[in-house]
Amino acid sequence: MPVSTKDCFLIRDCIEASTKTCKGFELIKSITPAFAQQIQLMKNTIIVTLLVSGSVAFGHEGHAHPPAGKVVSSVQKTGNGQFVFETVPGFGAMPEGVNIGPTHGGVAVDGAGDIYVSTEADHGVVKFAADGSFKKSFGAETKALHSLALIKEEEKEVLIGAAVSAQKVLKLDLDGQILMSIPNKGTGEIKGGFRGVTGVTVGPEGNFYVVCGYGSNLIHKFDPAGKLLKTAGGRGKADGQFMTCHGVTLDTRSGTPLLLICDRENRRLVHFDLDLNFKQVHSRHLRRPCAVSIRGDYAAVAELEGRVTIVGKNGAHLAFLGDQPDRSLWAKKPVPAEKLYDGLFTAPHGLSWDNDGNIIVQDWNVTGRVTKLQQQ
Repeated sequence: MPVSTKDCFLIRDCIEASTKTCKGFELIKSITPAFAQQIQLMKNTIIVTLLVSGSVAFGHEGHAHPPAGKVVSSVQKTGNGQFVFETVPGFGAMPEGVNIGPTHGGVAVDGAGDIYVSTEADHGVVKFAADGSFKKSFGAETKALHSLALIKEEEKEVLIGAAVSAQKVLKLDLDGQILMSIPNKGTGEIKGGFRGVTGVTVGPEGNFYVVCGYGSNLIHKFDPAGKLLKTAGGRGKADGQFMTCHGVTLDTRSGTPLLLICDRENRRLVHFDLDLNFKQVHSRHLRRPCAVSIRGDYAAVAELEGRVTIVGKNGAHLAFLGDQPDRSLWAKKPVPAEKLYDGLFTAPHGLSWDNDGNIIVQDWNVTGRVTKLQQQ
């Protein structure tokens, strides 16, 4: 049942009351039963992440003011229910203490557990071992890959990314060598151009699906060689339209392969079929979703406004991770290292589950930061 605006404000007031009295959730029972049940499941996390007096996040285990810096240095617990995680100190540190660089990109994990993080620095994509230790960087040709994903081609794993500055899609091997780019000589004319390309995924038939969230707000379908097959979408708030189609991934949780698209400024996730027909809004009321990673029945969503949310098969919000209580830090690039607190995000932009059910998250900021959330 849809929840009215009035109900939303009542729920907000109940939640605020609960942080002071621990009895506020009793009031929710008289509102919308189905929504009340969902809120009841999430109440521990909501209490953790609400602001009290503008600064304190209740329930954040560890230090009252967790250590801060460009690399996580302490263990902090976050989440609720079956989704409880701890931060891993030292994960993602660069050689000689240099900055990883602005992490305005994506995260991918290969079958061996190695982790790839794209950056806007001249060293481009950075490859870490599963324990977070530095292995190599790929160089300037891979700079500013706004998204990053790993796919399998027969028995081989490759990386794909949307190069927003270069206005193209790249396919790379696991050592950073460029194997293919789109557009190419066989592509054909791309409606709206490729300015502002932000995300790419590959379907089970090998076709590429590319979104241009910083430009035309169109989604394009290409064959495995890069020939344009179809275009859909456009800017707007209606079904089938986008206000910044920021990220895209393949979603097979229903049994039918679908495209799951982060419609960022409409604050929702939407499903399209593989022929680019709109199917449904999957999840609403998100905090500017940027990227999504799926493992089993669950999707982890990087939200630019200081949070990672776990979403179920039906689109329900099941858990909130690293919820930043200081709204002045939401979606901000120039965040000084001393305000990058362990276990709290500022602007999650890319993320991926790893092979063991942990989540690797990159915050968008000027120095760059990568956090491993290890599931408990």
